[in-house]
Amino acid sequence: MARTAPAQASSPDAGHDEPAGPPESLLERAFTEALHSADDADEVATRILDAAYEQFCRMGIRRSTMEDVARRAGVSRITAYRRFATKDRLVEQVVRREFRRYFDRFLVDIQQAETVGDRVVLGFVSALDAIRRNPLIGGLMSVEPDVLIPSMISDGGRTLATVQRFVAGQLRREQRAGTIAATVDVEVVAELMTRLSCSFLLTPSHVIDLDDADELRAMARRFLVPMLEPGSQAE
Repeated sequence: MARTAPAQASSPDAGHDEPAGPPESLLERAFTEALHSADDADEVATRILDAAYEQFCRMGIRRSTMEDVARRAGVSRITAYRRFATKDRLVEQVVRREFRRYFDRFLVDIQQAETVGDRVVLGFVSALDAIRRNPLIGGLMSVEPDVLIPSMISDGGRTLATVQRFVAGQLRREQRAGTIAATVDVEVVAELMTRLSCSFLLTPSHVIDLDDADELRAMARRFLVPMLEPGSQAE
Protein backbone atom coordinates (compact mmCIF):
# COMPACT_ATOMS: atom_id res chain seq x y z
CA MET A 1 0.00 0.00 0.00
CA ALA A 2 1.10 3.57 -0.11
CA ARG A 3 4.30 3.88 1.91
CA THR A 4 7.11 6.33 2.39
CA ALA A 5 10.75 6.18 3.49
CA PRO A 6 12.78 2.95 3.59
CA ALA A 7 12.15 0.83 6.65
CA GLN A 8 14.88 -0.18 9.06
CA ALA A 9 15.21 -3.75 10.20
CA SER A 10 12.83 -3.34 13.08
CA SER A 11 9.12 -2.98 13.59
CA PRO A 12 7.67 0.55 13.70
CA ASP A 13 6.30 -0.33 17.11
CA ALA A 14 9.43 -2.00 18.44
CA GLY A 15 10.21 -1.26 22.05
CA HIS A 16 6.58 -1.15 23.20
CA ASP A 17 5.39 -4.00 25.37
CA GLU A 18 1.93 -5.14 24.37
CA PRO A 19 -0.25 -7.90 25.76
CA ALA A 20 -0.31 -11.12 23.81
CA GLY A 21 -3.01 -11.00 21.14
CA PRO A 22 -4.51 -13.47 18.69
CA PRO A 23 -2.23 -15.40 16.30
CA GLU A 24 -0.68 -13.30 13.55
CA SER A 25 -2.42 -13.16 10.21
CA LEU A 26 -0.71 -14.42 7.06
CA LEU A 27 0.28 -10.90 6.02
CA GLU A 28 1.52 -9.98 9.51
CA ARG A 29 3.94 -12.90 9.49
CA ALA A 30 5.16 -12.13 5.98
CA PHE A 31 5.72 -8.49 6.94
CA THR A 32 7.62 -9.39 10.13
CA GLU A 33 9.81 -11.85 8.23
CA ALA A 34 10.65 -9.20 5.63
CA LEU A 35 11.70 -6.70 8.27
CA HIS A 36 13.91 -9.24 9.99
CA SER A 37 15.33 -10.78 6.80
CA ALA A 38 13.94 -14.27 7.28
CA ASP A 39 16.33 -16.96 6.12
CA ASP A 40 15.21 -19.88 3.95
CA ALA A 41 17.96 -22.23 5.14
CA ASP A 42 16.20 -25.54 4.41
CA GLU A 43 17.12 -26.32 0.79
CA VAL A 44 14.55 -29.10 0.46
CA ALA A 45 11.77 -26.90 1.82
CA THR A 46 12.83 -24.17 -0.59
CA ARG A 47 12.65 -26.61 -3.51
CA ILE A 48 9.17 -27.62 -2.44
CA LEU A 49 8.07 -23.99 -2.09
CA ASP A 50 9.48 -23.20 -5.54
CA ALA A 51 7.67 -26.17 -7.01
CA ALA A 52 4.43 -25.28 -5.23
CA TYR A 53 4.62 -21.71 -6.54
CA GLU A 54 5.01 -22.97 -10.11
CA GLN A 55 2.30 -25.58 -9.66
CA PHE A 56 -0.19 -23.13 -8.14
CA CYS A 57 0.49 -20.55 -10.85
CA ARG A 58 -0.03 -23.12 -13.59
CA MET A 59 -2.95 -25.12 -12.24
CA GLY A 60 -4.43 -23.10 -9.40
CA ILE A 61 -4.57 -24.19 -5.79
CA ARG A 62 -7.76 -26.26 -5.85
CA ARG A 63 -6.59 -28.41 -8.74
CA SER A 64 -3.15 -29.00 -7.23
CA THR A 65 -2.29 -31.75 -4.76
CA MET A 66 0.67 -32.36 -2.48
CA GLU A 67 1.59 -35.21 -4.81
CA ASP A 68 1.73 -32.79 -7.76
CA VAL A 69 4.02 -30.47 -5.84
CA ALA A 70 6.28 -33.28 -4.63
CA ARG A 71 6.61 -34.63 -8.17
CA ARG A 72 7.50 -31.19 -9.53
CA ALA A 73 10.04 -30.69 -6.72
CA GLY A 74 11.62 -34.08 -7.35
CA VAL A 75 10.97 -35.35 -3.82
CA SER A 76 8.77 -38.02 -2.35
CA ARG A 77 5.27 -37.29 -1.10
CA ILE A 78 6.43 -38.29 2.40
CA THR A 79 9.25 -35.72 2.26
CA ALA A 80 6.81 -33.00 1.22
CA TYR A 81 4.50 -33.86 4.11
CA ARG A 82 7.42 -33.87 6.54
CA ARG A 83 8.20 -30.27 5.61
CA PHE A 84 4.57 -29.15 5.30
CA ALA A 85 2.07 -31.21 7.27
CA THR A 86 -0.93 -30.20 5.16
CA LYS A 87 -1.68 -28.63 1.82
CA ASP A 88 -3.17 -25.62 3.62
CA ARG A 89 0.11 -25.12 5.46
CA LEU A 90 2.02 -25.28 2.17
CA VAL A 91 -0.31 -22.78 0.53
CA GLU A 92 0.10 -20.40 3.46
CA GLN A 93 3.90 -20.64 3.29
CA VAL A 94 3.96 -20.00 -0.46
CA VAL A 95 1.68 -16.96 -0.21
CA ARG A 96 3.61 -15.62 2.78
CA ARG A 97 6.85 -15.91 0.82
CA GLU A 98 5.39 -13.94 -2.06
CA PHE A 99 4.26 -11.16 0.25
CA ARG A 100 7.66 -11.19 1.91
CA ARG A 101 9.41 -10.91 -1.44
CA TYR A 102 7.16 -7.97 -2.26
CA PHE A 103 8.07 -6.21 1.01
CA ASP A 104 11.78 -6.90 0.43
CA ARG A 105 11.66 -5.49 -3.09
CA PHE A 106 9.55 -2.51 -2.05
CA LEU A 107 11.98 -1.46 0.69
CA VAL A 108 14.72 -1.29 -1.95
CA ASP A 109 12.69 0.35 -4.71
CA ILE A 110 11.37 3.13 -2.48
CA GLN A 111 14.90 4.48 -2.04
CA GLN A 112 14.69 5.85 -5.59
CA ALA A 113 12.25 8.57 -4.48
CA GLU A 114 13.78 11.90 -3.49
CA THR A 115 10.88 13.60 -1.67
CA VAL A 116 8.16 12.46 0.69
CA GLY A 117 5.58 13.20 -2.01
CA ASP A 118 7.48 11.06 -4.49
CA ARG A 119 7.68 8.26 -1.92
CA VAL A 120 3.93 8.32 -1.37
CA VAL A 121 3.23 8.25 -5.10
CA LEU A 122 5.78 5.52 -5.79
CA GLY A 123 4.56 3.48 -2.83
CA PHE A 124 0.92 3.65 -3.85
CA VAL A 125 1.45 2.87 -7.52
CA SER A 126 4.11 0.20 -7.12
CA ALA A 127 2.14 -1.61 -4.41
CA LEU A 128 -0.97 -1.89 -6.55
CA ASP A 129 1.02 -2.93 -9.59
CA ALA A 130 3.26 -5.45 -7.84
CA ILE A 131 0.45 -7.23 -6.03
CA ARG A 132 -2.04 -7.21 -8.90
CA ARG A 133 0.58 -8.48 -11.37
CA ASN A 134 2.09 -11.09 -9.11
CA PRO A 135 1.39 -14.41 -10.90
CA LEU A 136 0.31 -16.11 -7.68
CA ILE A 137 -1.24 -13.43 -5.45
CA GLY A 138 -2.83 -11.45 -8.26
CA GLY A 139 -4.09 -14.65 -9.82
CA LEU A 140 -5.60 -15.86 -6.56
CA MET A 141 -7.37 -12.56 -5.99
CA SER A 142 -9.01 -12.74 -9.41
CA VAL A 143 -9.52 -16.48 -9.98
CA GLU A 144 -9.69 -18.03 -6.49
CA PRO A 145 -10.47 -15.08 -4.22
CA ASP A 146 -11.86 -17.25 -1.45
CA VAL A 147 -8.39 -18.74 -0.96
CA LEU A 148 -6.68 -15.45 -0.11
CA ILE A 149 -9.15 -12.65 0.50
CA PRO A 150 -10.77 -14.09 3.65
CA SER A 151 -7.38 -14.05 5.37
CA MET A 152 -7.11 -10.35 4.51
CA ILE A 153 -10.58 -9.09 5.42
CA SER A 154 -12.03 -11.58 7.89
CA ASP A 155 -9.36 -11.43 10.56
CA GLY A 156 -10.80 -8.66 12.71
CA GLY A 157 -8.87 -5.99 10.82
CA ARG A 158 -5.44 -7.34 11.80
CA THR A 159 -4.11 -7.44 8.23
CA LEU A 160 -5.12 -3.83 7.60
CA ALA A 161 -3.69 -2.87 10.98
CA THR A 162 -0.36 -4.46 10.08
CA VAL A 163 0.00 -2.36 6.95
CA GLN A 164 -1.34 0.75 8.72
CA ARG A 165 1.31 0.43 11.43
CA PHE A 166 4.01 0.18 8.80
CA VAL A 167 2.78 3.24 6.92
CA ALA A 168 2.38 5.24 10.14
CA GLY A 169 5.89 4.25 11.20
CA GLN A 170 7.35 5.55 7.96
CA LEU A 171 5.37 8.78 8.24
CA ARG A 172 6.71 9.30 11.77
CA ARG A 173 10.23 8.92 10.38
CA GLU A 174 9.39 11.63 7.86
CA GLN A 175 8.19 13.85 10.68
CA ARG A 176 11.42 13.33 12.59
CA ALA A 177 13.34 14.21 9.42
CA GLY A 178 11.28 17.38 9.07
CA THR A 179 9.70 16.46 5.73
CA ILE A 180 6.19 16.26 7.22
CA ALA A 181 4.76 18.85 9.59
CA ALA A 182 4.40 17.76 13.21
CA THR A 183 0.73 18.76 13.08
CA VAL A 184 -0.12 16.00 10.59
CA ASP A 185 -1.95 13.11 12.24
CA VAL A 186 0.09 10.29 10.73
CA GLU A 187 -2.12 7.58 12.23
CA VAL A 188 -5.18 8.88 10.39
CA VAL A 189 -3.27 9.50 7.17
CA ALA A 190 -1.82 5.99 7.28
CA GLU A 191 -5.29 4.55 7.90
CA LEU A 192 -6.76 6.37 4.90
CA MET A 193 -3.89 5.43 2.60
CA THR A 194 -4.05 1.79 3.63
CA ARG A 195 -7.79 1.46 3.26
CA LEU A 196 -7.78 3.17 -0.13
CA SER A 197 -5.06 0.85 -1.43
CA CYS A 198 -6.77 -2.28 -0.08
CA SER A 199 -10.07 -1.17 -1.57
CA PHE A 200 -8.55 -0.92 -5.04
CA LEU A 201 -6.94 -4.34 -4.64
CA LEU A 202 -10.05 -6.12 -3.42
CA THR A 203 -12.67 -4.33 -5.53
CA PRO A 204 -11.59 -3.22 -9.03
CA SER A 205 -12.60 0.31 -9.95
CA HIS A 206 -14.87 1.27 -12.83
CA VAL A 207 -13.64 4.87 -12.61
CA ILE A 208 -9.88 4.61 -12.12
CA ASP A 209 -7.89 2.53 -14.61
CA LEU A 210 -5.64 0.47 -12.36
CA ASP A 211 -3.56 -0.58 -15.37
CA ASP A 212 -2.70 3.05 -16.19
CA ALA A 213 0.32 3.95 -14.08
CA ASP A 214 0.20 7.59 -15.15
CA GLU A 215 -3.42 7.89 -14.02
CA LEU A 216 -2.60 6.27 -10.69
CA ARG A 217 0.38 8.56 -10.15
CA ALA A 218 -1.72 11.60 -10.93
CA MET A 219 -4.43 10.49 -8.52
CA ALA A 220 -1.93 9.81 -5.75
CA ARG A 221 -0.26 13.20 -6.32
CA ARG A 222 -3.63 14.97 -6.28
CA PHE A 223 -5.34 13.23 -3.37
CA LEU A 224 -2.79 11.42 -1.21
CA VAL A 225 0.16 13.79 -1.09
CA PRO A 226 -1.94 16.78 0.05
CA MET A 227 -2.85 14.85 3.21
CA LEU A 228 0.75 15.41 4.34
CA GLU A 229 0.64 19.18 3.93
CA PRO A 230 0.30 21.54 6.94
CA GLY A 231 -3.30 22.60 7.42
CA SER A 232 -4.72 19.73 5.37
CA GLN A 233 -6.37 18.32 8.50
CA ALA A 234 -7.54 21.58 10.02
CA GLU A 235 -10.75 21.24 11.99
